[in-house]
Amino acid sequence: MTELRNVEAELTRFRSRVVVASIAVVLAFGLLASRLVYLQIVRHEDLNEQAENNRTAVVPIVPNRGLILDRNGIVLATNYSAYTLEITPSKVSNLEETIDELSGVIEIQARERRRFKKLLEESKSFESMPIRTRLSDEEVARFAAQRFRFPGVDIKARLFRNYPYGELASHVIGYIGRINQNEKERIEDSDDDDNYKGTEYIGKLGVEQSFEQQLHGITGVEEVETSAGGRAVRKLASKPATPGNTVVLSIDIKLQKLVEDMFGERRGALVALDPNTGEVLAFVSKPTFDPNLFVDGIDSENWQMLNESIDKPLLNRALRGTYPPGSTYKPFMAMAALQTGRRSATALVNDPGFFMFGNHRFGSPENERGGIMDMHRALVESSNVYFYTLANDLGVDAIHDFMKPLGFGQLTGIDILGEVRGVLPSQAWKRAAYKKPEQQKWYAGETISLGIGQGYNTFTMLQLAQATATLANEGIKHKPQLVIATQDAVSRSKLAVPAAPAVDLGYKAENVAIVRKALVGVTQEGTSARVFAGAAYLSAGKTGTAQAVTIGQKEKYVAAKIEEHLRDHALYMAYAPADKPQIALAVIVENAGFGAASAAPIARRVFDYVLQGQYPNAEDLLAVQEGKASAPIGKPRLARDVAWPPAQP
Repeated sequence: MTELRNVEAELTRFRSRVVVASIAVVLAFGLLASRLVYLQIVRHEDLNEQAENNRTAVVPIVPNRGLILDRNGIVLATNYSAYTLEITPSKVSNLEETIDELSGVIEIQARERRRFKKLLEESKSFESMPIRTRLSDEEVARFAAQRFRFPGVDIKARLFRNYPYGELASHVIGYIGRINQNEKERIEDSDDDDNYKGTEYIGKLGVEQSFEQQLHGITGVEEVETSAGGRAVRKLASKPATPGNTVVLSIDIKLQKLVEDMFGERRGALVALDPNTGEVLAFVSKPTFDPNLFVDGIDSENWQMLNESIDKPLLNRALRGTYPPGSTYKPFMAMAALQTGRRSATALVNDPGFFMFGNHRFGSPENERGGIMDMHRALVESSNVYFYTLANDLGVDAIHDFMKPLGFGQLTGIDILGEVRGVLPSQAWKRAAYKKPEQQKWYAGETISLGIGQGYNTFTMLQLAQATATLANEGIKHKPQLVIATQDAVSRSKLAVPAAPAVDLGYKAENVAIVRKALVGVTQEGTSARVFAGAAYLSAGKTGTAQAVTIGQKEKYVAAKIEEHLRDHALYMAYAPADKPQIALAVIVENAGFGAASAAPIARRVFDYVLQGQYPNAEDLLAVQEGKASAPIGKPRLARDVAWPPAQP
């Protein structure tokens, strides 16, 4: 029997399905259209920016670091370009194996491996780090032929800092090194974050650190089109980097070298100032170090040698070394007596060779003549007893109040970082310095040794030089200044760095004249007369000997029986010419004994150079280095005849 079809019902079902399908299609196209509207209109700018970012890359252009020059235009820090072999650890599966294979292509020494390991500890794994620097063209070509074997290893061209004279003036110039984590965090928290994109090095010490902002420059950017694989295809736009400014120092590098040569292997410091301006002419700390060692990241062997040396070559003795001033303090004690009215220049004191205070005997050197002393003779002959009694008369707080404005125990404000205060004692200082009540009390006997620059007194050579310059300038004090100008790297225009306003300490002219006359007497008839015999100019100065360690009251000091590092220090403070000073200085030769034998000869050669353009001859230079130059000097050379620049390391 044939089943009859219900055509009408089938058509109804078909039409329903068509309607449902049509609605589904319309909804689908509606969703596509709405998504298209959302992507093309609502998110057009955002997606367009993402597309551009995928297509392009912004690469920072690191600026050339500014130069550092001395006052005569001699370049002390510069830059050069060189090829480096670099590894990105995150792209290397087996780092040690890769380095071993690389060493078969390009020589990699053990110290370079150690340095790379140190960099690896300080950096992130996705950063490219040099394992070899200053590659030769032959080495570059050799690696290029084998490059396919070393994924994650590449050759790059980098700018390197160079200090052409090596150790010369290294404590002043400083050095640059890789940015460590603390410095990176500090930069990220500052407004300079963008300016350090791509930069891996920063100033670490001296002028390099203190004038980082001027030397660094302004980072540029380069926009490049990249392929899907991230390879640069073409340059789209570029904003060039602005090189750092040139920094001009007040240092005379020839004078600096002269002084460093005179120290030889001995330890010590010298600061020479222009008393009329505060400009620093020489800033010496010995021993020194080679700042070039730090440029690529110092290896552990050299770091250990510098850091653990008993001579402390990394210590800037001129800025951070503190010492008892010894008898170089006596001229300022005399000024304190005159200015406060506690003692006149004609007041007489008997010097029997010792001073008794209670049961304690304060002695004098065996070579002191003693006798009746007025202020002039006491300074010329360096009478300890005269200044023991003066300190007792003044008292510790009066001494403190007079010495503080001179800069003793204070920050001078010199324009490099790291300066220390030292100690200018007072009763308030002792209460703050010690915890136990019996230690906080100031005893009268502690005041006595302050008069001869011993006791709690510890100052830097920078402070002593500033005080000497102030005395030479009749009580007008200038802030020491190392950087005198900057030069724009683009316009080449030079901008002087203004000096800080001078401070008048209000000394009476007649009091200054009394002390200055006595200091001239020191060089004519006193403790440094032999050193300055035959000088074509008149200078003023004061020798000093300061204890490195305390010797017991009943013990006799015999240098030969004491370890070299424990012997007395030799000091000298001076200025010249005596009537119109052009230079003032303070110098210390550590553990060298009597100031006239070891420190004053250095001052003599400095004055000869500055005032007469003379350099010591080879024999005389050697005599100064050996502390045997108290006799009249030989025929000097003219500074213009001295080979310059010196042989570069």
